[in-house]
Amino acid sequence: MLLTEMASPPGAEEMAGLRDGARAARRGALVALIASISLLATAQLLADRATTREQALPLAVLSLGVFAVAVPALAITQYVWGARARMVRRRERELYALTRSGPARPLTRLALAAGWTVTLLLGWTVPRFFREAAWYSFADALAWAVEVLSVVSVAAGVLFLLWWARDVAGTVARALRSGGSPGDPWDPGRGARPREGAALWTGAAVAVVALLGARAHLWEPATGVVYVLLTAALVCGVVTDE
Repeated sequence: MLLTEMASPPGAEEMAGLRDGARAARRGALVALIASISLLATAQLLADRATTREQALPLAVLSLGVFAVAVPALAITQYVWGARARMVRRRERELYALTRSGPARPLTRLALAAGWTVTLLLGWTVPRFFREAAWYSFADALAWAVEVLSVVSVAAGVLFLLWWARDVAGTVARALRSGGSPGDPWDPGRGARPREGAALWTGAAVAVVALLGARAHLWEPATGVVYVLLTAALVCGVVTDE
């Protein structure tokens, strides 16, 4: 029988579909995170540079709108990613007796938690921009909402750290107990997969960090440079095809 006529390894087509779905969900979650942070940082950076109340108000509204959309977008995209990743790991254990993403999973979750922290910190500064635009009553109402959100966020952060520590301990225990099983050699995805989009993801991350540095007044780029960085972050994230 010719090699091209041989049947696919058991479960290969199903696993390929599940892994493609998980990669697409991961890409969507990362794009949402990059867009949320870069748009928030840019809107607030420009609002800081506004010279009049009339210029500051639209940017304050934009910052609030981005934050209001970012929170549910991050929650939904990351939930979908997590659900699809769990399906992949469950099927990998059934077919190949090994999950490929185990050791890296705690680091990924910690990185996502850092992204949530940055997004929330940016969102908590929104009332100040409305106060600078002379919308004092609205700014006071937003400040009260931010206080409530901050308490909920801190509580969620503590619970996440406890859950994350337990997950790390479980991952280490499973690794020691299994003795590093090589898994099933018939697994068509067990080898290293090329990362064609690594350069674009790196470019998006660098642009986001540069915007955050400008937002924190660590450097003072020209307004044109700010727009270039925002465009680079969005384009690198959107066109990346893993």
